[in-house]
Amino acid sequence: MISAGDFRNGMTFEMDGGVFQVVEFQHVKPGKGAAFVRTKYKNVITGAIVERSFNPTDKFEPARIDRREMQYLYSDDGLYYFMDNETYEQTPINADTLGDAMKFVKENDICKILSFKGNVFGIEPPIFVELEVTETEPGFKGDTATGATKPATVETGALVKVPLFVNIGDVIRIDTRTGEYMSRV
Repeated sequence: MISAGDFRNGMTFEMDGGVFQVVEFQHVKPGKGAAFVRTKYKNVITGAIVERSFNPTDKFEPARIDRREMQYLYSDDGLYYFMDNETYEQTPINADTLGDAMKFVKENDICKILSFKGNVFGIEPPIFVELEVTETEPGFKGDTATGATKPATVETGALVKVPLFVNIGDVIRIDTRTGEYMSRV
């Protein structure tokens, strides 16, 4: 059992027949009254995000989330196909289940498939990916203000803010957790 006072970002727990993942938490100790834990958590199956306060002594059953590394093969008719590299078994996953998680994943990338009791509910793409810029405005001479950015489309179709010196054909490193440009490769 885990208590609400032990919550950390990314922790999963079971409550009222559902499985939830802590998105944000804050321990609050008001001047008067008892301490409480203000929490924002996400239902891992439906994706709904809820904010709620818990008593720090509230107990919950930890949820066991299975993470299996699989290789992304291709997409077809709203399904994404992944292959287990050990058994070579292919698993189709509905595009609605994955949401925006696939915007930085290209074919043959290794991802972690997340499931709870055999039901797939999402993926974890690699933390850093290297993608080629396919479309962006050219930087203008003299337009060198510190921290200036411009939009760029990468080979997967995702839109990323990049510095002015990045051009079409450049390969850039992106942090998939935040969607931010990291560096040129």
